Amino acid sequence: MKSDMPKVLPISEVIREGKDQKTIFVKHKENIKPGQFYMIWIPGIDSKPYAVSYCNKTELGFTSIAIGKFSNTFDKLKVNDKIGLFGPYGNSFSIKSNACVVAGGIGISSVSTLIDKLKNPTIIYGARTKDYLIYLKRCKNKKIILTTDDGSHGRKGFTTEVLKELLKNNEKNKISIVYTCGPEIMMKKVLELCNKFNIECEASLERYMSCAFGICGKCMINDKIVCIDGPVFNLKQLNKMTEFGKFARIKSCKKVTIEEYHSTHL
Repeated sequence: MKSDMPKVLPISEVIREGKDQKTIFVKHKENIKPGQFYMIWIPGIDSKPYAVSYCNKTELGFTSIAIGKFSNTFDKLKVNDKIGLFGPYGNSFSIKSNACVVAGGIGISSVSTLIDKLKNPTIIYGARTKDYLIYLKRCKNKKIILTTDDGSHGRKGFTTEVLKELLKNNEKNKISIVYTCGPEIMMKKVLELCNKFNIECEASLERYMSCAFGICGKCMINDKIVCIDGPVFNLKQLNKMTEFGKFARIKSCKKVTIEEYHSTHL
């Protein structure tokens, strides 16, 4: 339910996940669907959207990487510090069989609860180096292919190279849908591959958000408002988004290239 007032909760647990990455937990019971998000408010700082990265009957977890003012403050949060939660917001991933999940960097946190719900998915997960790979123990009993840009762990190269190989041999792999979250240049390539091999695709998009009510317009992509129409979009919707992989809006609502967006909105 949308509310003008946040749920103010103490942090119950903190986990260091990997280089510059940590998860905070709060005791909170809510029926969350994979892909939905909250606006996390840190008093005196700001509020930012975060996907639910852990969810059970009594608590929620949120994972962040320290790269800007807000996320660096998040990185300093301790047990018993208080945060405010607005939400949950947004739509969710579908749950289908014969699934492949392609995640890049911190994007793994947006598909982690989806992975928990899927039956025997194939996971392709990549990061810059082995130090940035997270949730490995969590995924140890799952079919997972790891990649790193520098080859320090798993395969050297990109997640999309692995996906291309799997889809080329799809008569054997029987993949019917690909879910993805990560750098938009990666997700754009995932979409292109799914189009080429006639495979369903769902992607979780990241955009600047101030309100999460669909009012401010900062998270627009073409005619879609990510906070209320998304953040998850299917192949048909993505194919109509001429801005996908090319443009986004910064805090002032000005449309800029996706490269400028990532360099200025943190």
